[in-house]
Amino acid sequence: MTLALADITAVILAGGQGRRMGGEDKGLLELNGRPLIASLIEQLERQAVDIVINANRNRQRYRDFGYPVISDELTGFQGPLAGIASALAAVDSDYILILPCDGPRLADDYVARFVAAHAQHGAAIHVAFDGERLQPVHALIRRDLLASLEEFLAAGERKIDRWYALHDFAEVDFSDCAEMFGNINSPDDRARLEQAAP
Repeated sequence: MTLALADITAVILAGGQGRRMGGEDKGLLELNGRPLIASLIEQLERQAVDIVINANRNRQRYRDFGYPVISDELTGFQGPLAGIASALAAVDSDYILILPCDGPRLADDYVARFVAAHAQHGAAIHVAFDGERLQPVHALIRRDLLASLEEFLAAGERKIDRWYALHDFAEVDFSDCAEMFGNINSPDDRARLEQAAP
């Protein structure tokens, strides 16, 4: 089965506390003068996919970027799985494609690689692989897994890898552009990425 772009909603995960950045809202951090979220939206728009934003703070600022904002139904910043569950419950598409707000550079064929992997494997979950390890917050997830995820969260589980392991999942090869997974967890990371900008 070929997955159409209309079957996918990209979900930018911006719901964290930014503890390692002194509590800053990472999606709104600026890199070379632009908020990270703005850069990601622009890159996803070029790849012609629907977009929603998962955010728990500064929701109006995120809405100002022109896309729906979904907040975690679980309170207390429960981690990426809480944002994924809320997105799965909110979207109409058959799949969501999750990505973090603090990784500012996407491959030009980011979405297309997930679509191609789905055509090859047809798994319930497809997870990015950087050549050495999985990158679990870059994943294509089938919407009908919501009940499984809600049960997992209700049991007090929060580890994304443990939930993936309960399901059929396949890797999506990004080993030729592993630098894409460089993200911002500290002021030093931001300085390094700014220096690396073309």
